[in-house]
Parts: sequence; structure tokens; C-alpha cells
Amino acid sequence: MTNKQKLVVAVSSRALFDLDESHTIFETQGKEAFCRYQIEHEDEILAPGYGFSLVKKLLNLNTISPDRPLVEIILLSQNSADTGLRIFNSIAHHDLNITRAAFTSGASPYSYISAFGAHLFLSSNANDVSKALMAGFASATILSGPSKVSNSEQLRIAFDGDAVLFSDESEQIYQNSGLLVFTENERNEAKKPLPGGPFKDFLRALHHIQTQFDSDSSPIRTALITARAAPAHERVVRTLRTWGIRIDEALFLGGMSKGAFLKAFGADIFFDDQKGHCESAAEHVASAHVPHGITNQKPPLL
Repeated sequence: MTNKQKLVVAVSSRALFDLDESHTIFETQGKEAFCRYQIEHEDEILAPGYGFSLVKKLLNLNTISPDRPLVEIILLSQNSADTGLRIFNSIAHHDLNITRAAFTSGASPYSYISAFGAHLFLSSNANDVSKALMAGFASATILSGPSKVSNSEQLRIAFDGDAVLFSDESEQIYQNSGLLVFTENERNEAKKPLPGGPFKDFLRALHHIQTQFDSDSSPIRTALITARAAPAHERVVRTLRTWGIRIDEALFLGGMSKGAFLKAFGADIFFDDQKGHCESAAEHVASAHVPHGITNQKPPLL
């Protein structure tokens, strides 16, 4: 490998660890009670949160080239540095190689995404995620952990298409005018590339790592799992070709439920703009909601 560019993923403390108990104290008793609780319990190790397995698997990619890490995990936390000691104690206990962090004492940490050069922000705080998306960063609210931790060393990431990898330009037509008009539009625009969505650059960063390996030995495998079907598939294929980005598997489901397909793919995480799809997928794999586009502005069509 010749290029030293790393994949940088920022994760919140509540996405990394189970902080439900202390968060409940914060919500019911206030900030001072929360701070006291964290300090009193700072030597108690936190259990893994929904994003823990993904972070662990991302960090394991660095065993491939220890002298030139492929991935860095950044902690972005609304804890203070004082209460954050418990977080770093737990990081050390779980042997996670995370050394950089921002503790913002209750303020949204999204403004540090750019400073750290992160390609993705994963959080359990939907407001922080929305702010990050509005600022142009790939961000998602993690809603579930894996029902079963994969034994595969290969990292497998699945994406929805419209409003995630691509803009919601076509989704707006579908939501406002229905399937027939959407299909006709995609047929007419088949050779016109779709504009990029919030996760285009994250996919590009994954692709950059993939290009440093033979296709059969890549430590990362990606999948597009979309409700689109023929003939609306052609525009997607041509768009990815224009971008010069490889995606390993593409499933055009024509509205079928995605859960069983995500399970068959063995996804470590799935990103979708529709919360209902994420909740359905959560029965099988870790899922994360991308609150972007028209479906997050009005109820989606059934």
C-alpha cells in the first residue's frame, strides 16, 4: 500500500458505551447530579453500547498494517473532561485504541468533525446528528446493536441509496408524484448521474481502502440495498460508474423488506434515511438512521 490516508470515524460516548443509567439521571435530576454520579462511578467499567462492535471491528482493520493504520476512531462526547474519565477508563479496559477526543460539557460536538477530518459521525443523539448532516457531514443515529456479532474479520457495511449515498432529488419525485412518475423520470434520466448524498464521501473513503487490496482479499465489503427496481436501477449503476466508486453488491428489491437481505449479506451496520426501515433491519443487524431528505420532513408513502 502506498497511500497513507486513513478512514476517520467519530463516535459519541453513548454510541460506544451503555450510558443509559447516567443519561436517565441527567434527564431526571439535572447536570450536577449526572456529574456527581459519573465521578462516583468512574472506576466502574461501562458495558458496550450499540456502536461498540462496529468500532471494535473498525479498529481490528489496523492489525493488517500496524505500521500504517487504516482507521482512526475519534471520541466526540458531551461529557466534560472530568466526567469523561469514566469513558477513557472503559476504553482502556476494553483495549480500544482511541487516543483523541473532544469533551464539550453539554454542547453539541459536531463542529469538531471537520477539525478531526472525520468521514463519519455516529451518535445516539439525533439532534447532534441532524446538525452534523446540515453542516454537510455523513452522520447517523445508531438505533440498535447487532443481534449476533459476526465472526468474520471482514467489515461489511450496507447503505440505502436515495437520500443516503445519493441526493433525495429522485425521492422527492416519488414522494410528491408517486411510483409511476418516479419510474418514468428515472428511465428518462438514466444516463444523467445522480447528485451525491451525505454518505458519498464516506463510501469514497471506504473505496480508497479497498483499492489498496485485491478484490478477493479486501478487508471491507460494501452493499447497496435499495427499494429501487428495474428500470430505475440503471441510473444508480451509471452514477457509481461516473463517480469511479466500487460497490461490491447491489440489491434492487422493488419495495421488499430489507431485513432478510441484510442478514444474508452479514452487514455490520446498515444506513437508511427511513426510520421504519432501520427499525425493521434492527431485528437482524445493527442499523443507523440518516435523518436527511424529504422522508424526514413528512410521512413517507407506504
